[in-house]
Amino acid sequence: MHPQRKKRLLLILLVVVGVCAAVALALGALKQNINLFYTPTEIASGVAPQDARIRAGGMVVNGSVKRSPDSLEVLFDVTDGGEQVTISYSGILPDLFREGQGIVALGRLNEDRVLMADEVLAKHDEEYMPPEVAQALEKVEHMKVDGYTPPAN
Repeated sequence: MHPQRKKRLLLILLVVVGVCAAVALALGALKQNINLFYTPTEIASGVAPQDARIRAGGMVVNGSVKRSPDSLEVLFDVTDGGEQVTISYSGILPDLFREGQGIVALGRLNEDRVLMADEVLAKHDEEYMPPEVAQALEKVEHMKVDGYTPPAN
């Protein structure tokens, strides 16, 4: 092989290896930062991963909000019409947060399947519902019509 061709081939191989390394690093960074949405039914049935950061949403169950008297710790339940999941949050809740309204929480599940939220997002007007929450509620209603019962824990 001619020395000029060897240099070109080596250069092309180095560029291909460099591009592959850059793509691998970018995909690794994206994988760590992805937040998948799970419904309370999926969390209760064990579909949601325990160590990953996830988003969960639904309607805040009436009478479930429990505030700590000496800290900003709040516990409340969220439902999609099928199952309920407890969410623990330490911080100031959004002004629009209240029972019977749709919310989305970002956090990690602990061993007891309680979502330890870092952030709680509330709807912004009377008729808005986060698309993920609306789809989850719709899915549960379709399952009830079809006669499906979620698996028991």
